[in-house]
Amino acid sequence: MTPGERPYIASIPQNMKTNRIEQKFETLKRDGRTGLVAFLIAGDPDMATSETNFRAVIEGGADVLEIGVPFSDPTADGPTIQAAGQRALKAGTTLSDTLKLVGRLRRDYDTPIVLFGYANPFLAYGYKRLGADAARAGVDGLLVVDMPFEESGELLPHLDEHALCFVPLIAPTTPEDRANRVLSRARGFIYYVSLTGVTGARTSLAEGIGEHVTMLRRCSDLPVAVGFGISDGDQARQVAESADAVVVGSAFIQAAVDDRLPALVKEIRDALDGAS
Repeated sequence: MTPGERPYIASIPQNMKTNRIEQKFETLKRDGRTGLVAFLIAGDPDMATSETNFRAVIEGGADVLEIGVPFSDPTADGPTIQAAGQRALKAGTTLSDTLKLVGRLRRDYDTPIVLFGYANPFLAYGYKRLGADAARAGVDGLLVVDMPFEESGELLPHLDEHALCFVPLIAPTTPEDRANRVLSRARGFIYYVSLTGVTGARTSLAEGIGEHVTMLRRCSDLPVAVGFGISDGDQARQVAESADAVVVGSAFIQAAVDDRLPALVKEIRDALDGAS
């Protein structure tokens, strides 16, 4: 953004169609269920295995799929996701390959899909082209880890054009007035990062999750998904006491490496259904 340029903050068009993410959370709310958002990296360790794993989490009960685009410098990610990204890059996985994967999954499933990545690959691909190709493949929203709200003005119009959700990350350190500004352009759901630092499964949950979720509910009517550090059914059940959905990433990636992905998906799905 050039000096003096204002961020893109136009209101969301009233006639913008409801997409699969919004429909899914409406259904979850109606049914009194807590959603499961599952994250894996495209192409890890190769595209065929990756596709098998994505299909396993969908069939195991994931409500929303986050498909990670591998990137060489994933600054927000811990060792598990970094290693997954390196495996995917070594296999030659590109953003174009990731969109083709989305297209194949979309032929068989109606599960909402969020393209999760860093700004560099999206910028190199071209925001206008990305909006069109992502929508054509069956993507429902984008989450750009390292793109501050103030720098999103070049991307947002191309998402709006295709009714794609812009999913924001909100940190524990985000003050309420800033959360209000960031969420003014959000759609789909809010991704609340439950701790400071990088991604990775933890043995215990961060403190204050409920209080932060309450604050976010004052700022927006969007459902709140809580991620970073959730590794098992017990932790998922605790998060479900305040959140609309839980996000599991590192734990699923490690479970896939250990050949226990379906079992962990079932454990967390059962825990969430028991808590609802």
